[in-house]
Amino acid sequence: MEKEFWEKRYETHQTGWDLGQASPPLMELMKKITNKDAKILIPGCGSAHEAKALMELGFSNLWLIDISEKAVQQIQSQLPHFPSDHLICADFFEWEEKDFDVILEQTFFCAILPESRTRYAQNMHQKLKSGGILQGVLFDREFVGGPPFGGSAQDYEKIFKPYFDFILWESCPCSIPPRANTELWFQLKRKD
Repeated sequence: MEKEFWEKRYETHQTGWDLGQASPPLMELMKKITNKDAKILIPGCGSAHEAKALMELGFSNLWLIDISEKAVQQIQSQLPHFPSDHLICADFFEWEEKDFDVILEQTFFCAILPESRTRYAQNMHQKLKSGGILQGVLFDREFVGGPPFGGSAQDYEKIFKPYFDFILWESCPCSIPPRANTELWFQLKRKD
C-alpha cells in the first residue's frame, strides 16, 4: 500500500488494528526470549505498544520502522527517550538494515498486498541473522476488500516454507476476544 494511504489512516484516526496495548500473544512469545540485548525489529510498528512493553521488560536493542511519518511522530512524542536512530520512517522493502535476532509480526503482513507476501518472506529472511526468529501473529481468516488482507495457515505455509523452519505454527490460544479463533501464532527460524 502507498505511503499516502497510511498517512491518511493515521491523520483520520482510522487505525482499527491498534489494540491500544501490546498484543497479548506477542508478549507471551517475547517472554520466552531471555537475551535482553537481542536485536529486535518491529516492522509496521504503528503506535509501538509492543516496543513500550518490551522496554519495560528490559529489552534494550529495539528497532522500529513504519512508512507513516505521522506514526513515527506519535512514537517520538510518546517515547521521547527512544533512540532516534532506531526509529525509522521508511518503506520496509527498501530499508537495508539487517542481522536481527528477532522480528516481531503484528498486523504488518496483513497490511501489505497479498502479491507482496513472497517478497515479505524473502525480506524477513534477509534481515534476520543466521538462526534468527520471525515470530508473531497472522490472521487465519478472510476479509472483504482490504487492508487487512486475510488468508489461511495453508496459504501462508507455502510462502514461508522455502525460507524458514517451523518451530510454532498453530491456532493462537491467547488472542483478544474480538480476534479469538481467527489468529495463528508462530515462530519461524531462518534457514541458512
